[in-house]
Amino acid sequence: MLFKRQKKSNVLNGENPPLRHLGIIMDGNGRWATKRGLMREAGHRSGAEAFKRVVEHCIDRDIALVTVYAFSTENWKRPQSEVEGIIRLLVEYLEEGIAGGREKNSRVRFIGDRSRFSPEVQALMREAEEKSAHYPHSLNVALNYGGRADVVQAVNKLIAEGKREVSEEDISNALYTTGQPDPDLIIRTGGEMRLSNFLTWQSAYSELWFTPKLWPDITGEDIDEALAFYATRQRRFGDVAPKK
Repeated sequence: MLFKRQKKSNVLNGENPPLRHLGIIMDGNGRWATKRGLMREAGHRSGAEAFKRVVEHCIDRDIALVTVYAFSTENWKRPQSEVEGIIRLLVEYLEEGIAGGREKNSRVRFIGDRSRFSPEVQALMREAEEKSAHYPHSLNVALNYGGRADVVQAVNKLIAEGKREVSEEDISNALYTTGQPDPDLIIRTGGEMRLSNFLTWQSAYSELWFTPKLWPDITGEDIDEALAFYATRQRRFGDVAPKK
């Protein structure tokens, strides 16, 4: 073969460094279902299909790491039937072996406090992580995750190690995302303009892109629009000149 197929750039016509880490707040499943007169679980199921679609598109764009906000520490407050439906979808996802298709190219990692999930679900999480460990792209699935709780567990970990003083680097290295770059860009769907306790520490210098589209309606074209927005940003990190 004379020419190797080139992957599409993960930054469209921009001068920024390559986007290494994309965060996504997948919001709007319930409202999507309600607008159609459906049960909220139907919205979460359609959202799961959007998740597969978007992860595949991110692989095509050669984005090395994607973190999706799947279930927050606050989501347990939702009706029990809705929570149970979300967990059923999670079990389906795990049993399918990282949801099949192109997602098989992603090394999956679950970030958050797993202790509230059943031993069976925790075992499936571990199995999914182990079976995908050799794949080239990385996918963080935030489950029972909260940004503040992440910082608290990091500090408690450092205290247990005997630390009397801690640095920013110490905390970063004790977070669930240890060893990973901070998100360059965070996308939130559903029209809300807040981070809702997502990657609170890690997002200090993230670029933010919001869309009114509800999560089940998100397409690859929407992701490209967010990437094009990112390409226009000048990332200074408090300095005068943009970082290259």
